[in-house]
Amino acid sequence: MEYMVAIDINLVKLQAHNTTAHGKVYKNAFHCTSRILLDEGITGLYKGASSSFIGIAVESSLFFGTYSQAKQLLQGSYEVGRPHLQVIIPSAACSGALISCILTPTELTKCRMQVQGKDVIHGARYSSPLDCAVKTLESEGVKGIFRGGLATLFREAIGNAVFFCTYEYSRYWMHNYLDSSRFSGSSHFVAAKDIGIGVVSGGVSGMAFWTATLPLDVAKTIIQTDPDPHVSRNPLQILSMVYKRAGLGGCYAGLGPTLARAFPANAAAIVAWEYSAKILGIKRG
Repeated sequence: MEYMVAIDINLVKLQAHNTTAHGKVYKNAFHCTSRILLDEGITGLYKGASSSFIGIAVESSLFFGTYSQAKQLLQGSYEVGRPHLQVIIPSAACSGALISCILTPTELTKCRMQVQGKDVIHGARYSSPLDCAVKTLESEGVKGIFRGGLATLFREAIGNAVFFCTYEYSRYWMHNYLDSSRFSGSSHFVAAKDIGIGVVSGGVSGMAFWTATLPLDVAKTIIQTDPDPHVSRNPLQILSMVYKRAGLGGCYAGLGPTLARAFPANAAAIVAWEYSAKILGIKRG
């Protein structure tokens, strides 16, 4: 988890500073990390960590719980055991819409904490995520704490649909292929197979999520960290501006650290989810 937080601050700084009219501030993720360590020390890599942990904990429970419940409701007469887009996409989008309400304020405080440093000239400095939330509420009201909500909603609804479609179909295909193996009857093979499928399907799905939605995340970061309270909150307008300034690379700022984080984080999340469901006796559709 500590590794993931350190990668996350690289992502936020790359998105916030490498898409401005002033051009690139950081050459790459390694340059960004070295600058943070030189200017702020090791603690600079963990700014906003507490709000990240809170957001991740709540998000994970809602993410899988809402998807599973919605999927059961929509399964209806569809054949159990086979993935169906008509079930997966609305279930995943519903899950994404719900968790975006939690993620918007937690990510706003995290991003504002992470983007501040010696490379930032303007804007208030916050001593903690709570201090950031309080000052944002005082200066911008409730509307301010939910700045970037539309971009977060689009990212989560679209991203979750991509994530679960990739996960369900890759899991289904791998199970079909490996179940026909001559080793399929071995208990050791079954245990290793389930973990392996969870790792691969979860990791690949996480990478698919971020490949599909990173431009929306770039727009969200800019909206949430711009010191101008009147900055456009339309993610499409922001992306159009970024594209004019920095091209397609600007829309995918931070792709490297994002994918480096996505595979292990989502592989672990899927394995934990599947194992927990098995322990609790929850049947998978």
